[in-house]
Amino acid sequence: MSKSRFDKLLLEAVDEGLSSLGESSKQAIYFHLAKSFNVKRNAIPLEIEAFAEAIEKIFGLGANFLEVLIMKRLHEKTGGVFDWNESKKFVFAEYVMAAKKSFEERQKQEITMELVECEEVRVGI
Repeated sequence: MSKSRFDKLLLEAVDEGLSSLGESSKQAIYFHLAKSFNVKRNAIPLEIEAFAEAIEKIFGLGANFLEVLIMKRLHEKTGGVFDWNESKKFVFAEYVMAAKKSFEERQKQEITMELVECEEVRVGI
């Protein structure tokens, strides 16, 4: 099954977030995720809640820093704005799902606009 554009961007954001800890640490975390939590790197977009739970078990309270960093990278990649209501409990998986929905809606709008422009050119408007 091919990955969606959003899933690829999410994996890039996760890679960059984990890379902030160092390349060898990133590789060790991916190994630990796969062996201890059965969360393989390529499956992270499909298992975002399991990934978040594993990161929280590995890093404890420090997981929030990493999750926020990943979300900032993701929003940079998807063209979104990272807006975090500090009064609301931060739930990483919810942010990822909201970002995915927003990204996919923007993609649909862009495709619709391209189709309209092509139709206008075709009929000579």
